[in-house]
Amino acid sequence: MWRRSWLGPWFGLLIPALLLLAALIALGTWQLQRKAWKEHLIATLTERLAAPPSALPASTAWPRLDQADDEYRRVKFSATFDHGREALVYAAASAFRPDVTGHGYWIFTPARLADGAVVMVNRGFAPEDRKDAASRAAGQVTGPVEMVGTLRWPESRNWFSAADDAIHNLWFVRDPRAMAAGKGIGAVAPFYVEQESPVPPGGLPQPGRLVVNLPNNHLQYVVTWYGLALVLVVVFAAWTRSSLRSAGQRVRPEVAGPMTSSAREPAIHSRDQRGSRRGAKPN
Repeated sequence: MWRRSWLGPWFGLLIPALLLLAALIALGTWQLQRKAWKEHLIATLTERLAAPPSALPASTAWPRLDQADDEYRRVKFSATFDHGREALVYAAASAFRPDVTGHGYWIFTPARLADGAVVMVNRGFAPEDRKDAASRAAGQVTGPVEMVGTLRWPESRNWFSAADDAIHNLWFVRDPRAMAAGKGIGAVAPFYVEQESPVPPGGLPQPGRLVVNLPNNHLQYVVTWYGLALVLVVVFAAWTRSSLRSAGQRVRPEVAGPMTSSAREPAIHSRDQRGSRRGAKPN
């Protein structure tokens, strides 16, 4: 009975509490790793976006480019836009373009280089009511354009990505090859360029330089998960101590309670012997 009372209800919750503690510590550690990753990413992007632009790699070098090493590098080049095949990519708020507000579209336009290779260029943002190229005709410049931009790799499609509608020239993922296939452009670069200059006549599409504006809240997540782990340990320890104290109070009266019949028998037998001696008569 003592052992069952000593174990009490806390022992049945020990394993679930340990599993929860392990999960909280794992989440805190994961957020700590994410914090280090995000800080490295921000430092890398800040360095690359602050560097002066270099010449766009030749088309023969495109297969050797690596996203981890080359994305967000600033480049400069000359190309001629094919405005008749521009693609509209639905745009919302962007962490890299805080100057863009409201709903609208990124205007992706194929740009042909001097060697005949084609690069898809995100010329910038156009609001909802200016998506029609005729409403921004002044910005549809002709002839070679000297431009500066940033290398970007295609976005990955996920479960929440809407299906592209090539018939209505509406796209939801910034994938240059998918747009090129839908527009019948042919082979294009495996990357696209975010144009930052020059600003076209009329200001639309609105190009802009990318800025590093990534949220980094991982430290507060680390404190939250590790803090919850500490609270769990303290609360469980206090509750366990209370349970053990209550179990001890229930057990002690049982141990120090009335004597059993076997313990009383020697005293009764002794009294009987004394009484028989007093009542005996001498011979």
